[in-house]
Amino acid sequence: MKLTTKGRYAVMAMADLASFKDQGPVSLSDISLRQNISLPYLEQIFLKLKNNNLVKSVRGAKGGYKLELSPDEIKISNIISAVDEEVKMLNCKKDSKKGCNNKSSKCITHNLWDQLDQHINNFFEKVKLQDLVKKKQILNK
Repeated sequence: MKLTTKGRYAVMAMADLASFKDQGPVSLSDISLRQNISLPYLEQIFLKLKNNNLVKSVRGAKGGYKLELSPDEIKISNIISAVDEEVKMLNCKKDSKKGCNNKSSKCITHNLWDQLDQHINNFFEKVKLQDLVKKKQILNK
């Protein structure tokens, strides 16, 4: 499956932000320490999240980032696509005339992997940021 650290880290950082949303703006350095993600990498991720209206920045001594929407309104698929990720099992384009092996036909297992893509993407469409926060709270009790 092709999901880079950028997509995984974006989801982790957003879950962290949602977990601490009641404490005001959250600094990237706090997220970096808690989630063990490099600060420069988080800055790149949050620029994309901000440009896609998932987070907003707050300036000042107690500044940081806040969610633009409620955690129950943010789908995991929104986060992944905001950082230019896509979940794909195949290298070929869905409607391409060229097959998986750059030949004129698709590989024998093409439909299997295509269906798996659909299941994974449907799963990410159904899971909300709030679901991750609730699971974390249950596990920490």
